[in-house]
Amino acid sequence: MDQAYLFNKGQDYMSYNLLGSRPATGPTGEAGYFFAVWAPAAKQVTVVGSFNQWDQEANPLEMVGTTGIWKGFVAGAAQWDRYKYAITGPDNLIRLKADPYARHSETRPNTASILYDPDDYLWRDTSYMANRPDAMAAGPLNIYEVHLGSWRRHSDGQVMNYRDLAETLGEYLIDMGYNAVELMPIMEHPLDDSWGYQVTGYYSVTSRFGLPSDFKYLVDHLHQLGIKVILDWVPAHFPRDAHGLARFDGTPLFEPADSRLGEHREWGTYAFNFSRAEVRSFLISNAWFWLTEFHLDGLRVDAVSSMLYLNYGRTEFVRNKYGGNENLDAIRFLRELNLLVRERLPGCLMIAEESTAWAKVSHPISEGGLGFTHKWNMGWMHDTLDYMSRDYVYRRWHQNQLSFSMMYAFSERFVLPFSHDEVVHGKRSLIDRMPGDIWRKFAGLRTLFVYQMTHPGAKLLFMGGEFGQFIEWRFYEQLEWFLLQYDSHRLLQDFVRQLNHYYLNQPALWEKDSDWDGFSWISADDAENSVYAYIRRDEGGDERIVILNLTPKPLPSYCLGVPSPGAYLVDLNSDDMNYGGSGYPICSVPGECLRTEEPGLHGQPAQLVIDLPPLSALVLRQEIATNERTVDNREG
Repeated sequence: MDQAYLFNKGQDYMSYNLLGSRPATGPTGEAGYFFAVWAPAAKQVTVVGSFNQWDQEANPLEMVGTTGIWKGFVAGAAQWDRYKYAITGPDNLIRLKADPYARHSETRPNTASILYDPDDYLWRDTSYMANRPDAMAAGPLNIYEVHLGSWRRHSDGQVMNYRDLAETLGEYLIDMGYNAVELMPIMEHPLDDSWGYQVTGYYSVTSRFGLPSDFKYLVDHLHQLGIKVILDWVPAHFPRDAHGLARFDGTPLFEPADSRLGEHREWGTYAFNFSRAEVRSFLISNAWFWLTEFHLDGLRVDAVSSMLYLNYGRTEFVRNKYGGNENLDAIRFLRELNLLVRERLPGCLMIAEESTAWAKVSHPISEGGLGFTHKWNMGWMHDTLDYMSRDYVYRRWHQNQLSFSMMYAFSERFVLPFSHDEVVHGKRSLIDRMPGDIWRKFAGLRTLFVYQMTHPGAKLLFMGGEFGQFIEWRFYEQLEWFLLQYDSHRLLQDFVRQLNHYYLNQPALWEKDSDWDGFSWISADDAENSVYAYIRRDEGGDERIVILNLTPKPLPSYCLGVPSPGAYLVDLNSDDMNYGGSGYPICSVPGECLRTEEPGLHGQPAQLVIDLPPLSALVLRQEIATNERTVDNREG
């Protein structure tokens, strides 16, 4: 079937092979480039560039039937030439537009597209790609969120190339115990301040950090280390920049004509017109492009809520045909996309940043869901940070803020995010949100991280949080790595490293994240002491007991119910002096096991009497007694 026909019907998921520019041979054997662009309302389209001295008359394109697609060949055009389309609209005005399908683009403030041969890299991750597990399979997912321009820089303050970042970032991820990295958008964007979320070059890897082949090297290198690469993707809106998609052919083409549908005024951007078949082809193809051409392991889809609701951020809006506020076209688009990825790329994650109570975001489409593999748990994040920011004396009045998340923890496949959005715009860094003096801030953050790691759901932490950067994130400079010369920051990083590796190696913390078989409360109502205790277990029944003491008051001889009588050992202690803790003794005889007593407590058959350290998190495991010896019930 003709690809242009599929594009016009919204059924083409590889439209980048139809549109854009690519090396070609002319009818008489001359070398050049083929061009194709969708501009159905245009009166005329020409290609202008460095190959024709930007002459708007030199290389006109021809409309192909009624497809709205203009095509043509330019002899002599070569890789690295700059170009744009000169589009004459219905109003007879000529607009110079970058190629929506350009594979490479100029670095801001310049805005031209760059001719580029897509056959630019020899992949070496064949084994990784062949053995990539199903995205829905049980397994630990510990994500480190990174903004490439501000993670690390050269000593002179200049940004690093994708290839340099590959080596440095890969080594850091392995050392720290992250098995996935989420990159904030690396599509071409004109404004650094947008962090990449206002995209003009949807098919262009930003040239700030190198070539498309350099980015492929980064992905390839991380894959060879066994690290998943997830990319932030922005299909909800696009900026108004004159060289971009806005009013592309002189009319609202990628955006709805009605401003009540087509504008996100709080962001100063246009929304995509999901009712238009070609726009759906453009976006679905774009997702497929990143997942296949760049071997990515998933997309984190930005601002899904703004797509689902017609009244999102709007005082005036147009209701759907049933009188509701749901964007039926956007829902259709998301389902089409997720169905395609799920069926043909089952190893790819599709993660929704969706901040409302929309039902079944990560449920199969056959069950009435949107078909994502995961959803960010924004409710958990807000409740947790609100609670942890409170002064300790007030926490007793908010005990349900941490326990409430278990009311809905299994309604979706969740990611628990502490993202970049939580450390900007006056919200303060994670460490600075913690109340009290410096010791209490670090103790509180260690405890917070244990809570995140032991709560059902995949994990995400934005860069800098792992060593307690005090200032908010600044996109224009690297993280304050110099802080690691100070013990408190270095020891926090050491703790996060141990915690991450512990999480990856403990199936009890992730194997049964999807139902109550993997989680049980021991105590969630000790508001007087701000203590929580719960059990995590794996498919074989192996259990870990988590105890959180969320005030700086030590609690000697604290009585806690446990699921089995016997001996228990401390697997993890956030109050360990090796990580900056107080070293408060947990056992009356250091190094000995904790042994249960009778009667039971908290509905459990036995109880422990334990000295709880101040502002701490403990993870306990039980020793298993055999006929002749006691064995350690722990992986490895």
